Amino acid sequence: MIVWIASYPKSGNTWIRSFLYSLLYSNDHIPDLDRIDVIDQYPTKKYLKKFIKNFNNFKETSKYWKPSQTELNLDKKIKFFKTHHINCKIDNNSFTELENTLGVIHIVRDPRNVITSLKNHYSKQNYLEALDFISDPLHCIDVENKSHKYIDKTMILNTLISSWNNHYNSWKNFSKNYLLIKYEDLEENPKKTFKKLTDYLKINLKFEIDTEKIDKIIELNSFENLKKIELSKGFKEAAVNENNKKKEFFHLGPMNKWKNLLSNDIITKIETIFKKEMKELKYLD
Repeated sequence: MIVWIASYPKSGNTWIRSFLYSLLYSNDHIPDLDRIDVIDQYPTKKYLKKFIKNFNNFKETSKYWKPSQTELNLDKKIKFFKTHHINCKIDNNSFTELENTLGVIHIVRDPRNVITSLKNHYSKQNYLEALDFISDPLHCIDVENKSHKYIDKTMILNTLISSWNNHYNSWKNFSKNYLLIKYEDLEENPKKTFKKLTDYLKINLKFEIDTEKIDKIIELNSFENLKKIELSKGFKEAAVNENNKKKEFFHLGPMNKWKNLLSNDIITKIETIFKKEMKELKYLD
């Protein structure tokens, strides 16, 4: 059965995948950014090519979300999938359904921080352009995006992510084994947050976890250590700049760095557009 690691882009999905790889897939529990793709991405052509030839039409693709996921679940094994896709319906075809989903690990991040990270990653000209990105209800991540030169584009699909608030609302409180993780909690207290995730794996998903090794795995997956690994070995998911040079993927700044980067006008726009969800998540009073 599928467990979704669902997030808007630049919200901590890779950090969570690295921890899960070390905990569940690595014998020595050492993080390896080249191997975290054992937690694969969905949707991709790999999982849909049996059913469809024309991948350029969302309506056509949506018909095969359910059968492709049903086929993935034939072996009855738990499998994690990263997704930035909105949990939506297109022509009454649901992105996923209870019968194919065991649980959802939902990662969210303050949109004021999302656009500062997103501007760098997707090479946006300014923060207003980045704001347009996260407020567009029909926004897709384009496979032709030149900043993703090193990703195998023959396998990935355009991903409908929608706006930040639509994406959050589409996944929140999924009715089966739902876990919400806030990026800011990972940043501020990674030990407590990763232990919350470990408890979810044990209690909700019935994984057998070697609790004696948890603290060491958390330490190995600190943001600072992942940053060192990227600097020494690289990371294929990192974007490239206009000079074809890879950007730093693990680009964490101080908490609330947005206060030093965003104009009052941009801050007001973000807080107005996403007011309801930001209050719900306690990003606003």
